[in-house]
Amino acid sequence: MLATMLYGPGDIRFEEHDDPVIAEPADAIVRVIASCVCGSDLWPYRGVTPTPRPRTIGHECLGEVVEVGSAVRGFRPGDRVIVPFDHCDGTCPHCLAGAQSGCVNLGFTTSGQAELARVNQADGSLVAIPDGVPEDLVPSLLTLSDVMPTGWHAAVSAGVAPGATAVVVGDGAVGLCGVIAARVLGAERIIALSRNPRRQELARAFGATDVLPERGREAVAAVLELTDGIGADATLECVGMEDSVETAFAVARPGSRVGMVGVPNGVTAFPIGSAFDRNVGFAGGMAPVRKYLPELLPLVLDRAIEPGRVFDGEFALADVADAYRVMNERTVVKAFLRP
Repeated sequence: MLATMLYGPGDIRFEEHDDPVIAEPADAIVRVIASCVCGSDLWPYRGVTPTPRPRTIGHECLGEVVEVGSAVRGFRPGDRVIVPFDHCDGTCPHCLAGAQSGCVNLGFTTSGQAELARVNQADGSLVAIPDGVPEDLVPSLLTLSDVMPTGWHAAVSAGVAPGATAVVVGDGAVGLCGVIAARVLGAERIIALSRNPRRQELARAFGATDVLPERGREAVAAVLELTDGIGADATLECVGMEDSVETAFAVARPGSRVGMVGVPNGVTAFPIGSAFDRNVGFAGGMAPVRKYLPELLPLVLDRAIEPGRVFDGEFALADVADAYRVMNERTVVKAFLRP
């Protein structure tokens, strides 16, 4: 197959690679019909995360099943499916407790930006796309493989409730999906931190009542001013950098929670003292995508939410290096890839 390969910092190539194969009875192979570049892909692209050897990359995709293992019962070749980035069996004690991202048979999509991808727990992971879904819904369906459930996980972990004031730290696709989630879950006031005009526009369109361009201490002061010195009832941390984590905990009101879903990078200090003193809780982590899809898929199909609007650049898969370049330059929010 042809696949996106990461060789090192800034070195993305689209070239021949071995096809994935059925390795276990629960496996499925899907032909990728839509994919994208994730903000977390930029960490190894920038060299923040080491790449000791060339590897395939890409974990967000929709696909058509082309082959299944002998134990797969719920899917067959020809089915169009959403592929959660984290695969789960759906039957282990952790899955049954709603922690599918901690499945004892956890796996990941590793060649989502390719022609083919392997899913190592097909029955527990895949979600069928209904027949006759309009083409214009494909981008929103694609967000269900990662960024929309991850933004939702941030809001749920932070305890967003009707009437709450929520603060969203991070204006990437996950943060913007977090704004959507906060609105759907009933937040009365949603404060998004963003200084990028395009992302500010999307945040408002998705439900942000206030958009603040400040960073660091200035952002904390601005949030406190907007909330009469109280702070956020629920805080969504959607970046994963040390300064964003510090900001998230600083704007959280006493007794509230921070829902942290940004992949940690360079976080060497956790504000445990301040969090302890003010009884600020912490929850989140890697999103259990499969847990949320029964709730999120109908919202997309009914057009109650439009997370696909985060895609503001479209590229042929063969031009994936250009997609990485513009993502890295922040000239697009999220790059959509077609075969």
